[in-house]
Amino acid sequence: MEKKIAKELLSINAVFLRPDDPFTWASGIKSPIYCDNRLILSAPQARTVVEQAIADTVKREYPGAQMLMGTSTAGIAHAAIAASILGMPMGYVRGDAKTHGRNNKIEGKCEPGTKVVVIEDLISTGGSVIDVVESLREVGAEVLGVVSIFTYGLKKGLERLAAANVRNVSLSNLDVLVDAAVEEKYITEAQKTEILNFRDNL
Repeated sequence: MEKKIAKELLSINAVFLRPDDPFTWASGIKSPIYCDNRLILSAPQARTVVEQAIADTVKREYPGAQMLMGTSTAGIAHAAIAASILGMPMGYVRGDAKTHGRNNKIEGKCEPGTKVVVIEDLISTGGSVIDVVESLREVGAEVLGVVSIFTYGLKKGLERLAAANVRNVSLSNLDVLVDAAVEEKYITEAQKTEILNFRDNL
């Protein structure tokens, strides 16, 4: 599955590999790779593969799940589609509470004790998904864990998730993706080494 998802991401140009012209992530990190999983939504074939993989992963890894919660904004559509496949309720968690109406931060009916799986598109340093998990825990939800489409496998992210007692299962990851990228001739072996060294030295 990991390799299949990696190849789907590469095929729709959702992953940009620029070792010689780094991207700037939201965290300020200069990176030779940028993953834009929002592009999955406009690619029906890749979308079908990814959403079914999310649903299958939820069933396999979190069999007690009662509800999916998407991260705002990138995880919302993926949570909705996977929840539809599973016949399961879904909702999402805002970055900030609304300043009008009911001032909701959590959208969708999530009762205390509900067993929730969070759907995230991408794990880098882990901060945003941990915020979502903590918001759900504050209202009494039992967060079983996270399913993400892709993870860079950053040491900081892994450590933060472990410290917050958050389990994440990703459909694919950087190690598998760069192997697939070399195989498909997107990058050279030397560029693969450079990208992995970047990740491992952060």
